[in-house]
Amino acid sequence: MKPQKSSIAEPILELENVDVERSGDLVIQNANFTIHRGDYVGLVGPNGGGKTTLILALLNFLPRTNGTIKLFGTDIDKFSSWEKVAYISQNATSFDNKFPLTVRELVSLGRIKKGNVARRFTQRDWEAVDDSITFMGLAEAADKRIGQLSGGQKQRVFVAKAIARNPEIIFLDEPIVGVDSTTQEKFYKKLSDLNTKRRTTILLVTHDLTSVFCRMSKVLCVNKHVEITQITDSLDPNTLLKRAYGEHFHFVFHKHECHGVFNNDRH
Repeated sequence: MKPQKSSIAEPILELENVDVERSGDLVIQNANFTIHRGDYVGLVGPNGGGKTTLILALLNFLPRTNGTIKLFGTDIDKFSSWEKVAYISQNATSFDNKFPLTVRELVSLGRIKKGNVARRFTQRDWEAVDDSITFMGLAEAADKRIGQLSGGQKQRVFVAKAIARNPEIIFLDEPIVGVDSTTQEKFYKKLSDLNTKRRTTILLVTHDLTSVFCRMSKVLCVNKHVEITQITDSLDPNTLLKRAYGEHFHFVFHKHECHGVFNNDRH
């Protein structure tokens, strides 16, 4: 499957000269990039390179020491339309299997807006919940308790919860952890459908470089410095990734089959 091609579209996320520190260390330095509506972006880079820090800064969970971030044209410090934004963290599915909610009940939490917790659900709310469950291929599990599901199903539940309120942009921080390759493929297929069918902008932190170059429209390499690149048939993955991971890494990529193996030359 070829990656989606970006066209001229509305800027959704804009960074200019952004620095971010954690515990006094400069983790992100002078980041400058723009994400447009409909982009499907893979965030890649070595462990400790700043991927999660960048995501947290984009959500205004971490302060900047320099620069500006705009969401939908508004300075992030003044941005208030957070219903347009969804976030799925690394630990979203880490909870007690005795957690009492069903899939439908958990997904319905995605319809609750900040400051309006006591609002009664309408038919429109429940339709959005059920549409999200069906879209993520979970209709048969809607009445099951979360603890009864597999790891892959749990991950799809949290995406369903995120899209239940129809966000315009979703941030996912390594959502695929500890599941088999078939489950990973199904999950990435659902994200691709979300991007193409609903035109949802997606930023995904991942170590799955094959999926980045097969499915996504842009790749954001993060290793203190940040570099964004449009994915095209002429792009050389090795040249790009060596700048992020270092010269000792090599990416073997077969475009005609759209699968690859990420190797460390030192082995």
